[in-house]
Amino acid sequence: MAVTKQIVCLANSRKLQGRCIAGKELIGSRVAGWIRPVSNREHEEVSEQERQYLDGSDPRTLDIMRVPLLQHQPRGYQQENWLLDPDQYWERAGRATWGDLARLADTAPTLWINGFSTQSGRNDKIPLDQAKALRTSLLLVHADRIALSVFRPGEPFGNPKRRVQGRFWHQRVEYRLWVTTPSYERRFLAMEDGDYELGESYLTISLGEPHQGACFKLIAAIVERGREDDA
Repeated sequence: MAVTKQIVCLANSRKLQGRCIAGKELIGSRVAGWIRPVSNREHEEVSEQERQYLDGSDPRTLDIMRVPLLQHQPRGYQQENWLLDPDQYWERAGRATWGDLARLADTAPTLWINGFSTQSGRNDKIPLDQAKALRTSLLLVHADRIALSVFRPGEPFGNPKRRVQGRFWHQRVEYRLWVTTPSYERRFLAMEDGDYELGESYLTISLGEPHQGACFKLIAAIVERGREDDA
């Protein structure tokens, strides 16, 4: 049965040829669970047309939006997925503020399962045989500070492409995760290779789709204090 959900957008991140959109549902003044609108394509990425407002603009992090959905469509550990209605526009209903983020944030003692890292990351992946037991794939966490590193992780293997990685601590555990939020990728890829310190921020962490026997933790959104419009 079709339904329209009111959602605070907490991620509009890069995914294949489209985007991964996610946020928390608002029921009146109450914050409910996570919702990730998805398409009916194989990898469920959301196209530009599918996520448009009536004026043709794109949802931004912290937008409060009304999203027409067709049905709950959980997929493995991504239990938050809902199939979107591709024939309906989304509607912007307002904006959340920095002050709203504290009540939207998750109390997470850890970012799911730790102890598994890629060559360039730290605590950035989970083997699929362990991820299958998870029932969440989205978290909003507070960070006193985060450093963004711009470098070429594949250069030793002949890949010269530059990437942006976020380095932060959560509950005394260090994480080094790839950033997939386009506004921050554009902003920092325009700079020279190096490390850049950000201040107090909220981070949306997402577990991506299975890849080579694992799923990977990604920074799907960054909201810096005082730079909410850059998210």
